[in-house]
Amino acid sequence: MATAPAQNLPLFYNQLEPLSSSTHAKFKARPIQTLPFLSKAHAIPVTSDEFVMCQRFYPIVFSGGENPVPLVLMGLNEGVNVFVDDEGKPRDELYIPAYVRRYPFMLARLRQDADELSLCFDPSAGVIGNFKDGDALFADGKPTEAVNAVLKFCEEFELSAQRTNAFMKQLQEMDLLMEGEVSIQPTQESPPFVYRGFQMVAEDKLRDMRGDELRKINQNGILPLIFAHLFSLQLLRELFGRQMALGKVPEPSLQATIEA
Repeated sequence: MATAPAQNLPLFYNQLEPLSSSTHAKFKARPIQTLPFLSKAHAIPVTSDEFVMCQRFYPIVFSGGENPVPLVLMGLNEGVNVFVDDEGKPRDELYIPAYVRRYPFMLARLRQDADELSLCFDPSAGVIGNFKDGDALFADGKPTEAVNAVLKFCEEFELSAQRTNAFMKQLQEMDLLMEGEVSIQPTQESPPFVYRGFQMVAEDKLRDMRGDELRKINQNGILPLIFAHLFSLQLLRELFGRQMALGKVPEPSLQATIEA
């Protein structure tokens, strides 16, 4: 029974086990009722396909480092998520990123030298097992419709991830990313909260682009994604207000980082 090494696992996943018609012939899947780990997650990976929907609810930023990825912020401080309760249930009607919705499943390579991806699940989630109730995963040795639907969703997610990688590569090639910073001063008397540790599109570089370059990124669909990102940054102050209303704002620090 193959299990991915713990150090290679992505956010939220504790273990990975390939789904097998022989090993898991009698297994069933129960619906996930709670996601307690989500209550401590302040930055969630998203695909570029989700930008338009996500920008209605969350600030969209890019992680730091040489290989940035897009993230939605559900809190400005590590361990703070203002959109869900302690059980991970949404406080309001929200768009939940596909990265979260695919859990506990994902497509993964069982060997580093393999090209083929296998449908895997996190057994520690506690919702897939030899239960009496739930949706059957296999019938007569073949995947059920429930498994086929999960597989299709995960395949679509991988395709979205590829488009996202291409989008990020183009942003870097055009040198449009800059180190981000947001300063929020709740009152005139209080010291400002300054958040760093993320990247954003530099608006001045976008304005200075040549007409042919702008036409190109408009035609290939990149420009609307950039605008969705920039518009979403207006929600940073609203996000701070949510934290303050919940009493989850730490002591002000001029060196605070989002650690996206």
